[in-house]
Parts: sequence; C-alpha cells; structure tokens
Amino acid sequence: MRTCVTGLRGIPGVMGGVETHCEELLPRIAALDPKNEIIVLGRGPYIPDGIRSFEGVKVVGLPSSRSQHVEAILSTLVATLYARWRGARLLHIHGIGPGLLAPLARLLGLRVVVTHHGFDYERAKWGPFAKLMLRLGERASLYAAHRIIAVSPSLSKTLADRYPSTKSKIHYVPNGAPALADATESRAALLARLNIEDGQFILAVGRLVPEKGFEYLIEAFRRSGTQRKLVIAGAADHQSEFSRSLLAQADDQIMFLGLQPRPVLRQLYESASLFVLPSFHEGLPIAALEAAHCDAPMLLSDISANRDIGLPAANYFPVGDVDALATALARPAADFAIDGGIIRKRFDWSQIARQTLAIYRGTY
Repeated sequence: MRTCVTGLRGIPGVMGGVETHCEELLPRIAALDPKNEIIVLGRGPYIPDGIRSFEGVKVVGLPSSRSQHVEAILSTLVATLYARWRGARLLHIHGIGPGLLAPLARLLGLRVVVTHHGFDYERAKWGPFAKLMLRLGERASLYAAHRIIAVSPSLSKTLADRYPSTKSKIHYVPNGAPALADATESRAALLARLNIEDGQFILAVGRLVPEKGFEYLIEAFRRSGTQRKLVIAGAADHQSEFSRSLLAQADDQIMFLGLQPRPVLRQLYESASLFVLPSFHEGLPIAALEAAHCDAPMLLSDISANRDIGLPAANYFPVGDVDALATALARPAADFAIDGGIIRKRFDWSQIARQTLAIYRGTY
C-alpha cells in the first residue's frame, strides 16, 4: 500500500502549522502500519538539503515555484500527477487551497482524504481572487474527497452545517500537543545568548502575517507598562510591507527572533512568564498546543479555534481589543496558569495517529 501526502511545503523543520502537523503525525502512522509506504510530496525549495526520509516517512522534493500566489496549487498539481505515476492508492491533501485538486485526484483513480486546517479565505493577506479560489477549493474538497478531516470541533460543525450532504464523511481529528525535543544548549546559555531573562519575557510564536495580530499585541504591550520584554519567534514566508513594518518596531523591549528550531522553542515556552496568541484566524493552533504542553501560562484571543482548546474563560480576551489585552498583560502571569496535563491528554498525537490511520483504512 502506498499513501502520498501533499499540500505542505515539506518536513522536517519547515516553518508552518501544517508542516508541524505532518512532522508529528506521519511518522506515527508509519510506525503503526509499516506495510503502508507513506511519501511526503513536498516543495523542493523548502525541504532541507539531503533529506530523503524522516522517521520512516519518505520525503520527495518536487519542482515548485516560491510565488505566494501560485506555489500551493502548482505544487499540488505536480504532486497529484506524481502520486498517480507512483501507483499510490491514497492521496492525503492538506489545506483547502491544495484541495482544489481533489476532483482531479479522484478522476485519476486515487482515493482522496483532505484535511481542512481552517478557513484560509478569512486570512487578511489574500485578495478577492485568491479568496474565491480558496472557497472553491473548500467546496471541491468537501464534494470530491472520500473523507474530510477537520482539525477543530467548531470547524467540523461549521462544515457540516454549510455542506449538509457531506456530513457523513466529515471527521473531527484535532492537531496534537507535541512534546518538543530537548535542546543541546542549556537554558541558561540560550537565554544569555538571546539577551532575555528566565521568567521576564512575554512570548508570541507565529508567522509575521496580519491574521496573527502581532501589530496590536505590540501596541497593547507598550500600553501595558509591563517591565518584561516582548519576544516574537517566527518569520514571514514571503517578505512584505507588513512584515517589514513589524520588524521595524523592534527595540530594547521588543525582540524578533526569526524562525527558531523546535528545541529552542521548547526552552522559550518553558522560560516565558506568559505565552500570548492574539490571532484573528487559526485552525487549531499548534503553537498554543506546544505552549500548553510545556505548561506555559497562556493568554489567547477568543476566536472559536482558540476556544476549542478548552482553557478556562480567564485565559481568553476579546480578539482585536487592544485595551483588554493591555490590561491583561499588566496582570500577574500566575493569573493565566493552566493545567498542561489536561491538554496533553486531550490532544495526544499517538491517539490522533490511530484515528487518522482508521480513516485511511476506511478510505482504501
């Protein structure tokens, strides 16, 4: 049996929630079902040099543009044709943009699973035409795929309400709370190198894109009067006026660390006084699940995807409300403590892998 996976840039160590999702999930499925050959069909320019496999999963870097507007759809087209050529039985497509190719995959005789990671057409970075294509991709996914995986309960419910005739093939399978690898560098050495102090900084993690809300987090931070630093880990996929305007706000109290490897993120989560996710849009945020796995105090915007994590009401603030966020940032970090054990149990990657494998087997 051969399963090809597309819609992601690649693994391992490639920035992005979908990429992290696949890096955690696919090796576990490979271990559960060794007879099922799993091949990630990634985008060549993003895959680390020399990578041909990762923890039992084959990795193929296919030719791909790096244009923000066409790379996903073109790379998925190439991947779909490649999967058919390689004799794959099942094609697992991640994302509703790549899902636009689900009808072609089915026409070519492939069994198709699409994971819906969120309503990407709500992202501020896309123009009207791109949003239309994403909506068409969602529709194509729902009607052409044999199974749909939705990564949050609110997403699953919305899809069932919006496409009632497809309700029977929609399955809620969440993202997981990953156990990040240990860093080779000691925490003290890492923090000294970054010029931050243990417990004396607020942490945000994500791409430098409008929907993450970092611009109003910075404004709220400045209004709050806190003496801690604000540390933002992440980068932009494609440099833009927005990302440049964010980076221009760096000063002695506001730091941009760029893309960091996951062991370093673990040290940051464990050392931060508070993790903040001020997003306007998410699927089910892996950065928040990572922070929860590390028992970091957490403050999240109150969008549906963040509320799906199931934290107490005190850990949420009204999305986009700078004053409310500033007030929260001025409060003691202990006010936002969480029970990480509950999150680790609820969003366990091993269980998620078993659920996904069951969907694969029901699709073959």
